[in-house]
Order: sequence, then C-alpha cells, then structure tokens
Amino acid sequence: MARLLVLLFVFALSAAAQAQNWPHRQVHIIVAYSAGGTGDVVARNLSDKLGQALGQSVVVENRAGASGAIGARAVATATPDGYTLLMGQTAEISVNQHWLKDNGYDPETDLVPIALCAVVPLAMVVPKTAPYSTAAEYFAFLKSGKPSTFASAGSGTPGHFAGELLKLRLKANMTHVPYKGATPALNDLVGGHVDMYFPGMPAVTGLVQSNSVKFLAVSSGTRSPSAPNVPTVKETSGIDNFDFTLWAALFAPKGTPKEIVARLNAEVNKILSSEDTKARFATLGAEIRTFTVEQTAAFAKAESAKYLQVIKDTGAKAE
Repeated sequence: MARLLVLLFVFALSAAAQAQNWPHRQVHIIVAYSAGGTGDVVARNLSDKLGQALGQSVVVENRAGASGAIGARAVATATPDGYTLLMGQTAEISVNQHWLKDNGYDPETDLVPIALCAVVPLAMVVPKTAPYSTAAEYFAFLKSGKPSTFASAGSGTPGHFAGELLKLRLKANMTHVPYKGATPALNDLVGGHVDMYFPGMPAVTGLVQSNSVKFLAVSSGTRSPSAPNVPTVKETSGIDNFDFTLWAALFAPKGTPKEIVARLNAEVNKILSSEDTKARFATLGAEIRTFTVEQTAAFAKAESAKYLQVIKDTGAKAE
C-alpha cells in the first residue's frame, strides 16, 4: 500500500509538471468535417491567435466522415495531454449518440468541454420564385395542407430536425429531401427544385445579398444580431422552443489536466473578445459567447437533451 501511495504521488507530480510545461510542441485541432464548413472556419480563425498565445503552432486537421463521428472518435481516444483537441459541432456532440448506432465514443463521458466558440443561426430560405415573401405567408401556405418539400445538408443535421419540427407543429404536408452537403442543397433551392431549406447563415449570405433566394426567418430562439430585421420562426409561427443552430465548441479527451483546460478556456475567450475576431465572426453571421468550462458543458448537455426530445417527438429516422 505504501509503495502504491508513493507511485500515485509521483504520478500526480509528473502530471502537474507536464501541465505546467504545456505546450512544448505543436497542438492539433481536429475538425470532423471537410474544409469550408462552420467548424472549420471557426477553427482556422482561432488557430493562429491561439498559437501565438500558447507559444506553439496550432494546426487544424480535417477528418471527415460518419456525421462527424470519425473525427470525434479520434479525439476521444487520443492521449489526454492537451495536444489533440476537437472543434466539436452540433451533430457529433449532441445528435449522433441519439441518432446513430455504434459511434465508438460517448461525447458526455469521453470528451471534456473547453469553450463555446460560435453559434450560427440557420436561415429559413425559399426560392426567389416562391409565391410567398414573408414567414407568415409561408406558414399559412404550409397550414393549407398543400404538398411541400424541404431540403437538408444531410439526414440528422440541425436543418433536418428544424424542418421535421416545423412539419409536426404546423401539421404540414412536407417531405424531407436530404442532400450530401449544403452546396447541392442550395443549388437545388435556387433552381426551384425544393421549396425550403435551413442552411447555416454563412453559407447563404451571398445568395441573400444577390436576391437569389428569399430569407424569411431565422431558426434561433432570438433574432440574429447580423440580421436584426429578420424574424424568428418561433415569433412568427408561435411554435414554442423552436431553437436550432449550428455551433462550434472546443473539446479535449477525458482526463486532460484541468490546468490545461482552464488555460485553453481563458486564451480562447480572450481571442473571442478581441474586436477583430468579433468583426470577422459578425460577417459570417456567427454569434460569440464567452462561456466558462462549466457553462460550455451545460450548453452541450442541454443541446443533447433537446435533440433527443425532437427525435422522439417527430419520429424522425436515420436515412
């Protein structure tokens, strides 16, 4: 027993020393999707400044596949030493465990929240040739029972669930049309092949500015600061608790020293609070929230509970 206590004491001292000396080599941020998405943009906007703050380079890696499960699993099983992090997003943190089988990781037990980096509302958009020009007119159309289609960037995405809840609450005759990503979904929306889509605001900003689509509402619970004159689905439809967003938060493998997690939280929040970062994110339609580690954990847990309830309520199935 005495030897065991000595070994545990030595191990604790070694771990503390490693945390104090961290980082002494390159840090990797894994994005579980291909380049160009919300999480990738957020990670790359943070990486250079985070590297300067830490005194070591911070490299962003894209490991796409299985709705984010491949990248998330790689981080969940990595050595918890602060050198492998995850820019976790809505699907792999709050949806997959309720939606897919055999993820190979549990986001609540295998990953440690560090900081919430950005929250991006979804834009409810319709073709420019649509016979309705406001959210109220569109909802009246849906309530009439006429058939309609809604696109998504893929089954199990926030846009998919937003459409399913709209269908349920308005008792609408809507059919889900899943695509392999935002770009093909937007192309078909512009072409008038689908009737509505909930993309992230960064993906559709250019199309809105060029009047290629009609921007009727935002999916978040409150209006977006980047589009203050656009109403929310909740306020226009009367559907309570309608709040769907794309978000990105930094995570580490379970067992990562608390000192490293605390430092990362402080450094990320300092970067997010800088005026140039605020301005950059605002152009993307992204909202910055400087959360503590505990607030980030509570946010992710609440999102997980929300999507589990939506899946139960709508009866949506993986396609």
